[in-house]
Amino acid sequence: MLSSRIGELAALGTASCWTISALSFETAGKRIGSLSTNLIRMALASVFLTGLHAVRQGGLLPLDAGAHAWSWLAVSGLVGFTFGDLCLFKAFVYIGPRLASVMMCLAPPFAALLGWLFLGERLGALDLAAMALIGCGVAAAIAARAPSAPNPLPGSDVADPESDASAPGHRTRGLLLAVGGALGQAGGLVLSKIGMGKFDPFAATQIRVLAGFGGFLIVALALRWGGRMKTALADRPAVLWATLGAVFGPFLGVGLSLVAVQRTSAGVAASLMATTPVLILPVVLLLGRERFSLASLGGALLAVAGVALLFA
Repeated sequence: MLSSRIGELAALGTASCWTISALSFETAGKRIGSLSTNLIRMALASVFLTGLHAVRQGGLLPLDAGAHAWSWLAVSGLVGFTFGDLCLFKAFVYIGPRLASVMMCLAPPFAALLGWLFLGERLGALDLAAMALIGCGVAAAIAARAPSAPNPLPGSDVADPESDASAPGHRTRGLLLAVGGALGQAGGLVLSKIGMGKFDPFAATQIRVLAGFGGFLIVALALRWGGRMKTALADRPAVLWATLGAVFGPFLGVGLSLVAVQRTSAGVAASLMATTPVLILPVVLLLGRERFSLASLGGALLAVAGVALLFA
């Protein structure tokens, strides 16, 4: 039974890893800003994945992947990490993490649509019903939380602390950027599946992360971010939190996400990964950072019911 659900289990493992990475990146991001945190996390993940490949395969790079895999996986890294995360982080600035997180619930239906268009994936009625339950439950759980409470997303951090969210027109821009973040996440998953095929998911993750790191590096150079990076690297607690987040985010979490899309449909995988905000709720409760409301508890139970339906 469970052996036939490896993709779904990997997706839940991804959501669990992203729970840890989200809280880690939130802490680091508050200290040094989102772009600096992203550069550090992607650089560290590149080192971890290269080391893993060297131990497993005896080489630094997955050169056996072929041009097809390299090109598609590199594009997926740019779309998912660089484009998607930059849109999401800026959306956090404009509309706050709570509303941006609700908008990110669009990622699973986007992934299902793109999977149908480009991969020919078809979902049954039960799958669609389960995805709807998960999406509604996650949205309800997030929306019910206090607006002041941080709500980081998979592999991400909170809004850049240097930014001003009070300017006119930020809400419209923020909503559009959040949609871009959801599209980036969904597109990155589907492009990964196209490029990966039956290739090793962690070697595929290495290609994606290297491309994503290159994208962030170009952005940092264009913004002349060198001085801020020096300051960020001198903040030892922030670097330690970013390191923890890198292990459970772009290293283990993203690796498991590619196992998930390799073994199940993109829409189902994205729906299960989207449960991260629900998994965060008991953690922040135990840490004393916020309290449950009945609405957030009901949303969490609805999402759990959707997960159970997918495994039925």
